[in-house]
Amino acid sequence: MKAIAPLVLVIFLLGLIAAASHAQQSLYPWLGDRKPAAAIADTIPPPAGYKRVTVEANSFPHWLRHLPLKRTGTPVYLYNGKKKVNQDAHFAVVDINTGTQNLQQCADAVIRLRAEYLYAQGRYASIHFNFTSGDEASFLYWASGYRPKVNNNRVRWGKRAVEDTSYENFRRYLATVFAYAGSSSLSKEMKSRKDTHEVRIGDIFIQGGFPGHAIIVVDMAENKSTGKKVFLLAQSYMPAQDIHVLKNPDDTKLSPWYELDFGLTLQTPEWTFKRTDLKYFDSN
Repeated sequence: MKAIAPLVLVIFLLGLIAAASHAQQSLYPWLGDRKPAAAIADTIPPPAGYKRVTVEANSFPHWLRHLPLKRTGTPVYLYNGKKKVNQDAHFAVVDINTGTQNLQQCADAVIRLRAEYLYAQGRYASIHFNFTSGDEASFLYWASGYRPKVNNNRVRWGKRAVEDTSYENFRRYLATVFAYAGSSSLSKEMKSRKDTHEVRIGDIFIQGGFPGHAIIVVDMAENKSTGKKVFLLAQSYMPAQDIHVLKNPDDTKLSPWYELDFGLTLQTPEWTFKRTDLKYFDSN
């Protein structure tokens, strides 16, 4: 019995390690059993003199900061498997699938990231977005078997499926949201951040329109000596393509980080935003 005890302890510890690894991977369920090359926090160091801002464990900011990345030098691909024409806009590519339809564009990528975080946390009731028509699309409603029927911008929900909260069904829900939502609807359901000096990880710069655009703050750092802050941005674009961390076209030395004091406009590689375009989700 004494000889067996150490073996039992080793097996127990290996079980704990495996469980911890599984729990970490379940935070990014699209990966399946595949191990990512790295994460934002591991790959993109803050500028000299800066330190990443403190965030709460299990929070949306923490989740975004640890998004998995593809290997350095990976190009951005479109939904159809072709390379994006502009390969100079991105610093890194997020290791998340795009799908084979032209759906996961700019605002859809923001929706995808927010919804994936909430799903990983088991917060199904918090997963809801509005269609362009203004109708709410709730994941709990969808998971209960209800499906929308859209006719001339009118949406009617009916019970057409069995109850299902699986990840596969969650992804089908998102595909439907992508088809009927966009920057216009998303901008209307978010709250405005009046002072850009209060920007937080998870905030969105968004211009609702046809077309519009949206990008998300995925990390921040602060210089304790000067009090200055910098942030990282990620986007998808049109047509649907890999979500990627953006370069800073105005400051190649600071890139991919952006200074919080960017002035009246925020210049990104493929879109220009105003300070007043900053918005946020009304829950952590």
